[in-house]
Amino acid sequence: MAGRIRQEDIAAVRERSPIADVVGEYLQLRPAGGGSLKGLCPFHEEKTPSFNVTPGKELWHCFSCGAGGDVIKFVQDMEHLTFTETIERLAARANIELRYEQGGYVPGQETGQRRRLVDAHRAAQEFYADRLGAPDAGPARQFLSERGFDLTDAGRFGVGYSPRAWDELTRHLRARGFTDDELTRAGLARRGTKGIIDMFRGRLMWPIRDLTGETIAFGARKLDPNDDPKYLNTPETPLFKKASVMYGADLAKRDIAKRRQAVIVEGYTDVMACHLSGVPTAVATCGTSFGEDHVKVLRRLIMDTEGSDGEVIFTFDGDAAGQKAALRAFSLEEKFATQTFVAVQPDGLDPCDLRLKHGDGAVRDLVARRVPLFEFAIRNALGKHNLDTTEGQLAALDEAAPIVARIKDSGLRGRYAVNLDRWLGLMNERFVLQRVRQHGAGGGRNAAGAGARSGPNGRNAGVDASGQRRAAGGGAPGGSGGQGGQSVQQPYDRSDPAVRVEREALKLAVQVPALCGPTFDALETAAFTAGAHVMVAALIARCGGVAGAGRPRDWTAQLIEEAPDDNARAFLRELAVEQVQVAGEPDEAYVDVILARVGELAVGRQITAAKARLQRMNPVEEQGEYNRLFGDLMALEQRRQVLLKRLTGG
Repeated sequence: MAGRIRQEDIAAVRERSPIADVVGEYLQLRPAGGGSLKGLCPFHEEKTPSFNVTPGKELWHCFSCGAGGDVIKFVQDMEHLTFTETIERLAARANIELRYEQGGYVPGQETGQRRRLVDAHRAAQEFYADRLGAPDAGPARQFLSERGFDLTDAGRFGVGYSPRAWDELTRHLRARGFTDDELTRAGLARRGTKGIIDMFRGRLMWPIRDLTGETIAFGARKLDPNDDPKYLNTPETPLFKKASVMYGADLAKRDIAKRRQAVIVEGYTDVMACHLSGVPTAVATCGTSFGEDHVKVLRRLIMDTEGSDGEVIFTFDGDAAGQKAALRAFSLEEKFATQTFVAVQPDGLDPCDLRLKHGDGAVRDLVARRVPLFEFAIRNALGKHNLDTTEGQLAALDEAAPIVARIKDSGLRGRYAVNLDRWLGLMNERFVLQRVRQHGAGGGRNAAGAGARSGPNGRNAGVDASGQRRAAGGGAPGGSGGQGGQSVQQPYDRSDPAVRVEREALKLAVQVPALCGPTFDALETAAFTAGAHVMVAALIARCGGVAGAGRPRDWTAQLIEEAPDDNARAFLRELAVEQVQVAGEPDEAYVDVILARVGELAVGRQITAAKARLQRMNPVEEQGEYNRLFGDLMALEQRRQVLLKRLTGG
């Protein structure tokens, strides 16, 4: 078995894995000023983006839930990998050949379990794609042709064919060095009565990929009418969790982010038809109903925030199953901040059949004719009743009113109530509005969740009464009081002017150490009042001070590595990614003013303490000590005047 990965290779992986590029494969990032990027945190639900990425420091940090780290930590947490598996995945992405200690690297030697399963899927996908051109794959090619796809289209989406033989793929992968255990764990093979056999046989194969483009599963469609079931998907594996994977998302993610639109279709051929017709934002679920985990994926890709102009469009078959699926999607509407729509073809054709019968333009028109999901749900409810009778009208009203009551926007809710009255033919808006209010009085959305937000795994994210994040235990993040510092039990109050200027000074020391130089290093830890600030100042001193710092990226990494605990590391990440309070890039003049202000406040506190002590002394009985302390006070006053001149540019 391979040993530890060499440290220089780990360093190379970090260097060649830009954090903005890697994180951008999972969620949409937008400029946040100061060279930083912002998006929706993938580790907790939020409507306002608080997830920050700082490419210059190669760090990410969520100011809401407190999660953060470097590019390795991000992939590790997103994919639930070990450290070694994460390095191997990023190395494969960057085309870096890793070397292992304890004997060195040997091609084909066992690496991380996840990497092995991914490699097996890649080999299987290549095998299936190659077999699509074989003589026995005629039914597969015919199936594609009958639905308007040629071999070029199949190649674009990686479509292939699984031979009917019992173990052809298994024998192929064994020859490539994969074990039976790996094949069964990957869901590519299963145990039969006489040993290992292929999971998929005689089927048309679609590779299912994660957001980074790695094949992690397959969707298989039967070609023989006697085979069952019609569609067969890879079972749940360490790679594949079908509730959180969307087919086509790897191809669609950039267009989804650019257009702020996602089109949800029902099948693999529908995704292909949409992309080929000029609707490149189409994705589909993988053998399961659309659910909350799918919502989370789409919201991150769209950057679905309050007040956003994004669109989520559901396209369902016009049959009863499609109607049911649309209403199930409606039950998740409130999970989106953006507006949701439904596009249903009147003649019941799905996008694949629609393209085949009427051409690419018809698919684009289907999406363009979308109607709001609320309208679709309301009209669906009305369609169940005979609106020519009073009894039918009232029954329809009672079924549709709860739907209207769920609309969170009061203005939109009122307009739909008016529309409901017209669609029913009652011509009594007041009566309909009253009915809607009655249905909404005891239910609908409320402010029950408006209290402290929970972070990942249901833990409280640590929000104090002022709305600022705090460390567990209620004090300043990541610190204990030191000399001159306040106790960790005291609140970390960002509205305190002293805390604000101290925090700004520390941000500068972490982000632009070269500009701070000896001036910052001359500040004692007593110059800082907040416990977390004392901790960071002491840590900087232990690491050699800012005057000896290397490039900002390495300096930040050194501080985080030397930090005493997780709270301290989280606080340092905040300092590293949070913008400084100046337009544009900080310069020497700005740094000098901030550091002078910290020093002036510290000297002011010393002056106050000296004066208080002098007042308590007897100048006759304690003449020597009194005179010494008085001299110190005069020196402090002179020091304060120098700092005040720096503050005013004098």
